[in-house]
Amino acid sequence: MIGKIGAITGAVALALMTTPAMAQDADGKWQVKLLGTAVLPDGKITKVKLDNVPLPAGSQSKANDNVVPTLAVEYFFSPNFSVETICCLTQHDVDGDGALAGTELVSNIKILPATVTLKAHMPLGAIKPYVGAGPTYFIFIDEKSGATTKALGLPKAHLTDEIGFALQGGVDIALGEGGFGLSLDAKRYFLRTTANWFDANGTKVLSTRHKLDPWVVSAGVSYRF
Repeated sequence: MIGKIGAITGAVALALMTTPAMAQDADGKWQVKLLGTAVLPDGKITKVKLDNVPLPAGSQSKANDNVVPTLAVEYFFSPNFSVETICCLTQHDVDGDGALAGTELVSNIKILPATVTLKAHMPLGAIKPYVGAGPTYFIFIDEKSGATTKALGLPKAHLTDEIGFALQGGVDIALGEGGFGLSLDAKRYFLRTTANWFDANGTKVLSTRHKLDPWVVSAGVSYRF
């Protein structure tokens, strides 16, 4: 699936390189967006690396969704190509699923998803669809052991910061000639992290690998200058 999307992205980029510059030549090189963003992670366990609890058979986990404000800043180095970064902080819990249904494993994880994407645009008058791709670095902040893992004698939890990859698609819609517009955007992240739980002495007791792979869907306003 990733290979197919990459091939499509490359084909669009090649087409844009051969497309004559249109009215977008007169647009500004900078664009900022204020967006409402739904962060929809997976969170399931893909591997149990250490289990001195032990976990019951069929143990699984899931992360909850969240909606947060997002700021995006974009620089156009040509009419058809740009680079974009986003700024947001999203908070999630990891709860048990399957045999662990009804349990809380990690509480109030704050995630800073540092992301940069290279975007290829196809200006069609006021409507400008685009695709993009780029690296991401998820930084996990202030994660806490959940109520259930605390009750098991594991008062501390830690998730590893990780490098991942993001694919992106969306559309910018200009509102008149003043630089203002609307923006719709969807990103799919591909990222894993390891969750570790420790006892009161700081000894690691439980370690699980998790698939995050969130969908990040945004809508909002833009200004290009």
